[in-house]
This record gives sequence, structure tokens and C-alpha cells, in this order.
Amino acid sequence: MKKFLALLMAAVLGVGALAGCASEPAATGEDTSLEDIKAKGYFVLGLDATFAPMGFTDENGNIVGFDIDFAKAAAEKLGVDVKLQPIDWDAKSMELSSGNIDVIWNGFSITEERKKEVLFTDAYLTTGQVVVVPAGSDIKAKADLAGKKVALQDGSTSEDALKADTATYESIGEENISKFKENTLVLMEVEAGRADAAVIDEIFVRYYLAKEGMTDKFTVLDEQLDPEDYGVGGRLSDVSFMTALNDAINECIEDGTASAISNEWFGSDKYAK
Repeated sequence: MKKFLALLMAAVLGVGALAGCASEPAATGEDTSLEDIKAKGYFVLGLDATFAPMGFTDENGNIVGFDIDFAKAAAEKLGVDVKLQPIDWDAKSMELSSGNIDVIWNGFSITEERKKEVLFTDAYLTTGQVVVVPAGSDIKAKADLAGKKVALQDGSTSEDALKADTATYESIGEENISKFKENTLVLMEVEAGRADAAVIDEIFVRYYLAKEGMTDKFTVLDEQLDPEDYGVGGRLSDVSFMTALNDAINECIEDGTASAISNEWFGSDKYAK
């Protein structure tokens, strides 16, 4: 909680940074975000509805996933419901600041750059970015990506993770990196041979390949890019709501609710100590 309290203090000091985008109470210095959520009876969750297994549209047209079940469990502890709102992932910050959604909750990685615009909860899951290549590819390690064509999702942390690995990024070259709106399109580029490799979220790609029966078509390299933490993002001005949501998330982790959801979606307990 120390990390979250520090973020809250920074948010209180920096509420004015989103002038014109925050709600009316923030303009007067009064934070009624939790009261507002409870008054309407729900919060709006923004997500990329193609990001399995975190949040995605199933064959029946329903939005399901690990984050969806986790959000519903946390909302229940707050005494409210969740309204799901698919968004353009590249426009997620605008959707949040404009009030179209109340939180970004969909495998949303915590980064220092994002903290300037978003108030994060504590991390609730850790993952990483991996390199995926066609089965039988001569690319066996990150060093083999030099001069190769690489695909990744636009607006995701895949690019951040790649750039953070300076040697790998520079060996590939900016001109060889292509960006797409959805991770499924990223994999299609590799499958079609238009890209030699993809940088992609490990949880997503392992789940997706297994579900679609495509594990024999791709290889996930053993080398992982920097690990990253998932958090729920809210408006900098919504301190009371985000504090309450953070408490609800941590309660889900402590009472075993998160473990049950993890076992259902991942086949293992990501919260086992």
C-alpha cells in the first residue's frame, strides 16, 4: 500500500494537470468520485475486446476474461456493477480523461510515462513481453532479430519493452517495425510471412495460441523482455474511487477470490505464495 499511497499523494498535488477533462468536483477541489460511482451504481470499464484471456469477445458475442471476472468481483465488494465498454486501445487515455470510461482494466501495464496521466492501483498481476516467430524460424534469440521485420500492437507496452532493450531495438531498426491495432492482427502478419517476428504480451499469446490450436505454427522464444505489472488505471482526480477500488482488489487477492479466477482462466494460481 505504500506505493499506492505515494501515488495518491502525487495525484492530489497534480489534479490540475487534467484541467478541462476532469469532473466538476475536481475543479472545486472536492473529490466526489466514489460517491458518484455509488450513486449511478456502476463504473465503466474500458477494454480492448480482443485481448484474450484478459478481456475479449467470445463466440457468443459476450465479453469475458480474467480481468472481467476480477472486475466484477471487486465491484461486488464496492456494492456496484460493471459496465463494459470496448474502446480503441490507442485512444484509451482520451476515453478515460473525457469521461467515456471510468477505468482502464485490460492487461494495462504500469509505466512511469502512463503515471503522468493515469492513477494506478497496486499491481495485481505480473507478466512480460515475448518474441514470437513462425515454427521452424532461424530466429532463436533476440540477437537474431537484427534487420528483421517485427510486428507489434500500436499503443501497447510491446514497443516500450522493445525500446527499453536498446541493443535489440537498434539492431532491428525503426523502419522494420510495423504496428497494428490488435494483437490478433500482429500474429496474422507473422503467419502470413509479412513479418519475421512479433513482440507481444506473454499471457495473451500463450492463451491465444493454445485456444486456437496454433501452438504448432509459432514458437515463443525463451528470452523474455522486461517483466511488467498490470494495474487498473483511473483519472488522476478520482482519488476516493481509486482508493476504494484498490482496497477491493487487494481484498480479492487476500481472500482467495483472485486465485479462483486465476485457476479458471490460466489453469494455475498466479497468486500462490
